[in-house]
Amino acid sequence: MPDHIVYSTDTGRVTHCPACGLSYKQCRCDQPSAATTAKKGDGIVRIMRDRKHRGGKTVTVITGVAEGLTELSQQLKKLCGSGGTVKDGVIELQGDHCDKVQARLTELGYKVKRAGG
Repeated sequence: MPDHIVYSTDTGRVTHCPACGLSYKQCRCDQPSAATTAKKGDGIVRIMRDRKHRGGKTVTVITGVAEGLTELSQQLKKLCGSGGTVKDGVIELQGDHCDKVQARLTELGYKVKRAGG
């Protein structure tokens, strides 16, 4: 247990972190470390067809691509002849293009799996 002041009667509030004993300005207890902030990925790109929350429209969803999302999405949209977007690290293509996308990503050297049945 640290021997630092944890409660001050002068200010009437806690001035130091009870876990590490440092002042709240210097405390890093609540901030995640670099090891925990790294994206958890297994190196596999997953492709699935989805219709949930899209008004019945079918979308091809591609997850697991670590970098170059915008360039890859542009390339896949041209291949499929459809629109799409990148949201939160996930590529979404309008329509069911799972087979075309899987073939192209395999050509580009990605390890690809079909997800969602």
